[in-house]
Amino acid sequence: MGEPLQERRKSQLSDKERVRDFQRKLYLKAKREPGFRFYVLYDKVRLAHFLREAYRRVKANGGSAGIDGVSFSEIEDYGVAKYLSEISESLANHSYKPSPVKRVYIPKANGQKRPLGIPTIKDRIVQMSCKLVIEPIFEADFEDSSYGFRPKRSSKDAVTEIKGYLKQGKAEVFDADLSQYFDTIPHDKLLIIVGKRISDRNVIHLTKLWLKAPVSEDGKMSGGRKNKLGTPQGGVISPLLANIYLHLLDKLVNGKEMFRRLGIKIVRYADDFILIGRQIPEEILEYVNRILGRMGLKLNQEKSRKVNAYEESFDFLGFTFRFEKGQLDWKKKYWHIEPGMKSQNRVREHLRSYFTANRYKAMPEFVPGLNAILRGWMNYFHIPQVSYCRRTFNRLQWHLHKSLYFHYRKKSQRVSKLYGRYGFDGIVNRYGMIDPSKYIYQK
Repeated sequence: MGEPLQERRKSQLSDKERVRDFQRKLYLKAKREPGFRFYVLYDKVRLAHFLREAYRRVKANGGSAGIDGVSFSEIEDYGVAKYLSEISESLANHSYKPSPVKRVYIPKANGQKRPLGIPTIKDRIVQMSCKLVIEPIFEADFEDSSYGFRPKRSSKDAVTEIKGYLKQGKAEVFDADLSQYFDTIPHDKLLIIVGKRISDRNVIHLTKLWLKAPVSEDGKMSGGRKNKLGTPQGGVISPLLANIYLHLLDKLVNGKEMFRRLGIKIVRYADDFILIGRQIPEEILEYVNRILGRMGLKLNQEKSRKVNAYEESFDFLGFTFRFEKGQLDWKKKYWHIEPGMKSQNRVREHLRSYFTANRYKAMPEFVPGLNAILRGWMNYFHIPQVSYCRRTFNRLQWHLHKSLYFHYRKKSQRVSKLYGRYGFDGIVNRYGMIDPSKYIYQK
């Protein structure tokens, strides 16, 4: 075992270790003193090891260039150390100003498009450095019922928690859908909440600059100083700010007597949340609506619904939850959790696009990208002892089998004969392609 971080000299620590050591101290201070307001943080944001660690994480996340067109390769040609030093200097003399956010659209499962705001790499680095500094403070406050975009927490933990509640008999579920949450967060109320834990005016000012950064779309600018709502999806700091604001809802549900008396729980992943209990009276839903209204938010009444999970399935985070007869024991019903149909259709569409775009690649080049799609999707949904994916993965294997056959057939008659010779199993054994029907047993 290595030496504890606190017993080693700073010069012996990596940037990641130094940042982690600072975060641990900040977290413990925030946990011990829930009412403490932190006042000297801005100077940490511009420290060299924080900026280097921020750059490393931003680069690992990938993503395209922002409105300035500057890419990671250009930054590395210019010199990362020099680039980060200039950022640090602009923060020190308060000349740093974020660039406009580039708006792009990505397709949603329902055929609509979701707007994303892409900051420049420079702004992503500064946002990441700020996030590294302030996140431990709010992590000390966040409720255990919140799972999205938090360290060491994931959708798998949220699904596991829901299954536990269902097995306790909490089968009435209110599946909530917030209308355009990221676009409707009120800046003034959000900054008041941030200010309850941070009194450093420079950090508050930075946050305000990012919230009010103009948006560039097709050469036209919108937003800016007059903008009073929203934080762009795609910004590094946005998920943390979104969690900070909805923490109010978590705290009310977990702490208010009317929820505790009825045993109603909340499970939230970013802006997606459910209420779950043995019974969820209408007055509870009316109260939640009033609270959200005071926060400047509203539920999408068409998509939000209350279900009795014993009688009707519900979807959350891409999973479908249903109470049905077991595969082996038909006399008994079980809580069955598997990938939802929208998620299954989405991966098939992704595979179809991959096959089309890589039609003329040889198998040794074709298989790694295919495996990445399959592995990522199956890893998300496979939760040992929680989700049941065998049936879904078998269907995926059959879809892949057909897709490969037609893929070869379109290439040429000769290659189609080659597929007939090797077959699906031959491609698995010869080129290392993942067989979805066997994936669970290989892990």
